[in-house]
Amino acid sequence: MKTNKLWRNTMILWGSIALLTLATVSAFAQDDATDEQDPPGRVARLSFAEGQVSFQPAGEGDWVTATPNRPMVTGDNLWADESSRAEVHIGSAAIRLADKTGITFLELSDRMTQLRLAQGAVYLRVRHIDDEDTYEIDTPNVSFRVLQPGEYRLDVSPEGDRTTVSVWHGRGRVTGGGSSYTVVGDQSAVFTGTDQLNYDVDQIPQEDGFDRWASERDAREDRSESANYVSREMTGYEDLDEYGHWSYVAGYGECWAPVGVAGGWAPYRYGHWAWVAPYGWTWVEDEPWGFAPFHYGRWAFVGSGWFWVPGPVVVRPIWAPALVAWVGGGGWGVGIGAGVGWFPLAPGEVFVPGYRVSRTYVNQVNITNTNVNITKITNVYNTTVINNNNTTVVNRVTYANAHVMGGVTAVSRETFVNARPVAAHMVAVQPKDIETAPVGRMAPVEPLRTSVLGAGRPAAVKPPAAVMTRQVVAQHEPPPLPQTFEQRKQQAGGHLNEAPPVRENMPEPRAGANNNVNPPTPAPKSTSQPPARTQDGFKPFTPPNRPAVGQPQGGNNSNNNGNAGRVENNRTSVYDQPKNTNEERPEPAPRPFTHPLAKPAPQVQERSPEQERGVEQKVRNWEQSRPAPAAPPAPRFTPPTPHSEPHTEPAPHPKGH
Repeated sequence: MKTNKLWRNTMILWGSIALLTLATVSAFAQDDATDEQDPPGRVARLSFAEGQVSFQPAGEGDWVTATPNRPMVTGDNLWADESSRAEVHIGSAAIRLADKTGITFLELSDRMTQLRLAQGAVYLRVRHIDDEDTYEIDTPNVSFRVLQPGEYRLDVSPEGDRTTVSVWHGRGRVTGGGSSYTVVGDQSAVFTGTDQLNYDVDQIPQEDGFDRWASERDAREDRSESANYVSREMTGYEDLDEYGHWSYVAGYGECWAPVGVAGGWAPYRYGHWAWVAPYGWTWVEDEPWGFAPFHYGRWAFVGSGWFWVPGPVVVRPIWAPALVAWVGGGGWGVGIGAGVGWFPLAPGEVFVPGYRVSRTYVNQVNITNTNVNITKITNVYNTTVINNNNTTVVNRVTYANAHVMGGVTAVSRETFVNARPVAAHMVAVQPKDIETAPVGRMAPVEPLRTSVLGAGRPAAVKPPAAVMTRQVVAQHEPPPLPQTFEQRKQQAGGHLNEAPPVRENMPEPRAGANNNVNPPTPAPKSTSQPPARTQDGFKPFTPPNRPAVGQPQGGNNSNNNGNAGRVENNRTSVYDQPKNTNEERPEPAPRPFTHPLAKPAPQVQERSPEQERGVEQKVRNWEQSRPAPAAPPAPRFTPPTPHSEPHTEPAPHPKGH
């Protein structure tokens, strides 16, 4: 009897464990499925525009003048007209456009940067590549993938049948016409034709004005002081040095403060609001430095001024459209009818997105931008979302900057939705009105189509029709073209700004756990196996032991000598790293693409012996024509000249002395 009872209890115990395991796996699987719906944790930033640069938001047909600091996402188009230039940053990567150049962001996600280059010249500087990262530039006759950090330039002829790939440092792979070629540092390869490629390789051509401009911009970033305080993957860090200073602030650490700002300046006041899908209401700052401090970190009012607190240094902080809390709703008046107001979140205050995301995303976007623990995130999340369901009222949360004199900015609804400059149309708000106003996580305003176009005026120039419709060769199938604003609005039942609440999909942190965790960058969503979870229930941001930005990636470069780079041909080199896993991935079988602007690259065929000999001969010719390496620089200190007199031994000391 005792044996049977013991056996029965044992089976019950194992059955309970099995059910618990299945429930846990099911919960994690549900979490992973929800994570796939999260928006990317990074965007592109238009950091520089000179001349006539035009912009077309994803899904829309109108072109407007490009507005610096405008975040760019999948489907956006950019055009630099004659005698014009533009610069775009995605984390530490820089993309520069020469004149008469147009690009499309076929895909911009956490791990994929895919550009369509239909015509013109693009310079790409890639500082860091993780194993899962892909940088792909697709042209009308070839597709180019970056395999190592370096500096690259692609030129596409106006007819679209000729692509030149120049590599100063790094390594890339060109695919097209059923062939694949590797281009390495100090090579310039020319590919002509479409169905069948003609290939030639030569030395890097002499620098032109575009090259020199790009090189100067690179050198400026290399000297950045701000890179000592934030990750280079924080988009927009490179403009902070010229417009502010870093200093230590008690309680917050190293902080940045702008200089030369107008009297009464406050964060999120000198700019406008735009509607950027899938994030919704997004802040676009007027000041040239105004990107990083408004999409990462927090703002603190200390003494008599504002300081930007960048938060913990992680490899890839998560970008946010605007780190603010919203004031208004329910007919809230600001002196001239219904309006909306906002104020910056202070250090340690939790940002709860107004767009649909997973519970994992809520953790990541906060932990990578401010010092906050999981327990506080959970408490605020429950208050703002779970307990209030679809409402946005969160008066139970106390916000520091809501009580700073002049910290709240408010405008009329018309100013807000029409992307008008906030500072020019700001309305006064009395302290008593702020105390009684509802505060929430979402702006209580529905967007218009003008909200999508932003502050840009109708563009006087745009790409030629042939460039706008020209297909490119792609290795990676881009996502479908984004819907128009009207289509998205109709699909949402006319209420784009009424996103459903965030779905609870994360286990509560266990008691006694160390919740002050600052993990690195989020794991890629496309991996076949879900990343391991920490004891607190959220995913680590990168696999362990991955070097941070700016650290050596391995390999042996005898020319580095432990320095961050060496100057060669007026360009700063990057660390060598082992062959990236992108190069080892098998070529996918071609299949029809649904994207109207991209067609699949033909499957790569094995070269015949004659073709292989031809490629070998071209590479040998390139090697033989390479200029001799420059003589090493003279030593800083000249060694003393040895004496010509014969050496004599000194006389011995007398004994006893």
